[in-house]
Amino acid sequence: MYAPALNDSQGIDALRHDLEGAQEWMASICGPHRLQVRSPKKLQFHHSGTVLRSMASSLGYVEYGTDVTVSIHNEAPLNCYSLSLPLTGQQELAAHGRLWLSDRDNGLVLSPHERQDLTIMGNCRKIIVAIPSQALRQVLEDLLRRPVGVPLTFEPQMNAADGDQAAWWRMVKFLLNEMGHAAPLLNHEQMVGNLEEALIKGLLLCQSHNYSQALAGAMGPSCPHYLLRAKQFIHDNAREDIALEDIERAAGVSRYKLFGGFRQHFGHAPMAYLKWHRLEAVRREILSDCSERNVSSIAMSWGFSHLGRFSNDYKARFGETPSQTLKRVTRR
Repeated sequence: MYAPALNDSQGIDALRHDLEGAQEWMASICGPHRLQVRSPKKLQFHHSGTVLRSMASSLGYVEYGTDVTVSIHNEAPLNCYSLSLPLTGQQELAAHGRLWLSDRDNGLVLSPHERQDLTIMGNCRKIIVAIPSQALRQVLEDLLRRPVGVPLTFEPQMNAADGDQAAWWRMVKFLLNEMGHAAPLLNHEQMVGNLEEALIKGLLLCQSHNYSQALAGAMGPSCPHYLLRAKQFIHDNAREDIALEDIERAAGVSRYKLFGGFRQHFGHAPMAYLKWHRLEAVRREILSDCSERNVSSIAMSWGFSHLGRFSNDYKARFGETPSQTLKRVTRR
């Protein structure tokens, strides 16, 4: 049975005793995959935890009660990055022609667009963190201050015994423990978004991936003050009818210098950056406010007056239409 909870601290609690039900449930959390069960009658699937409403990441615990294999194909990729760490038992990931063993000292990171097979032992109870691909991409682009093209791909094995990676897993355990007690502070709407962003930033900074070198470079020289002024002006007034001349005045520099700085540090011209910021804001509101307002009113409140053009820009940016985002989050 599935018993939905009424608050963020106890957001999910699913029990399944059939293969189709377990596969369907985890597909709603992480995306499409194939589930193979050696002894279907022994299946005792249980997933509990919480969904962080800001960017729809989920933290929880999962166990199957019998040996299973989760197969992911790049023809139908996951929609999340799935990170897991056994508390008991073991699991093994086959990818890139290699095997990675995972136990309480070694977690795993499944990047969504790769072909891989994850075998989970029947006695394995593990922490699972599912971070939507778009959430990771959004935070990565914010840190790099430019858009990314090639998909983000992590090193599959993640140390949980020492170093910065172990610190990240301790943070996950702390959040799970506190949210499991319905801690009012951690579940406050002004806190959850910051906690989720910190979790994603921590992952990007501690776990090796194909943008690690670029990220290290971006964390170096600081952004010029005139660009910070222009960026802050855009963020503060993004709901208003902003013209390029307004951004120039806020920056206090020539248009030529403003364009050069924006392209170097943010990867966009000023007005393109404004549109990028507005699209991100609309998506955040859809994800966090889906039951209260419709997409059109959210888009118009962020300055998109031409809804057809907005829908096309949104799909080009996020790979799905606004209505598909709303449907997926509502279903979940």
